[in-house]
Amino acid sequence: MDLNEALRRAISEAGTTAHMLAKACGVEDRTVDRWLYEGRVPRPGTRVNVAEELGVDEEVLWPGAAKAVLKVGADREVVSVYPYRSACPSSVWRALITDAAEELTFAGYTNYFLWLDHPNLADVLRKKARAGVSVRFLLGDPDADLTHRREAVEQTALTVSTRIRITLEHLQRLTGTAGIDARHSDHEGHISLSVFRFDDQMLVTPHLANLVGHDSPMLHLRRHQDDGMFDRFASHVQTLWDEGRPVTHSEEDPATLP
Repeated sequence: MDLNEALRRAISEAGTTAHMLAKACGVEDRTVDRWLYEGRVPRPGTRVNVAEELGVDEEVLWPGAAKAVLKVGADREVVSVYPYRSACPSSVWRALITDAAEELTFAGYTNYFLWLDHPNLADVLRKKARAGVSVRFLLGDPDADLTHRREAVEQTALTVSTRIRITLEHLQRLTGTAGIDARHSDHEGHISLSVFRFDDQMLVTPHLANLVGHDSPMLHLRRHQDDGMFDRFASHVQTLWDEGRPVTHSEEDPATLP
């Protein structure tokens, strides 16, 4: 049996069934069963319909299908483009985190939304780290001048420094778990660009003007070549990590958080 685990999981997380998916996409129940249990791949148009119905990327459900229409230019590593980060289905994030076997890097300036969108993230990260996955968090310093300047630009009630402190509180609860590391970065290039890496896949958000992260566009990338877009962003994050300083959890007392 050649189970398509990604499709099975997407159906479950969408709160639907194979029968309901078949009806919504205009195919027979046995057709969906073949997708699930026989490794069959639908036609391109049907793949699009299924992905939209389940709220996930087509690439997540049938990564091998893209090989038949693989791009050969500089954009070959672009899996999907979202006009807003919030437009990316949470199931895509869950699948990327769940499937990572070597590296998870969260290099957003605050990383606040991760804990909001994934309530069980701490438990997942503990299990990942214990399984040998390298988990890294790169975030800003809540007391840095750069942080306060960004707050003046955004002018939001939930300030940048508050969002960072919330992440620090969550990370403090993970203290002592081998394989989970965190560093502060005060680099201008960090606050203007968020990069999240999951082995050979990546989500990248350039922050626009005074917009917060969820209102900024996002790219979903998959590594296909040396020195391509994926490697360039990975190098950017590695430089920030090398220049960063370790987070000292004792300097953040959760009882004093706003």
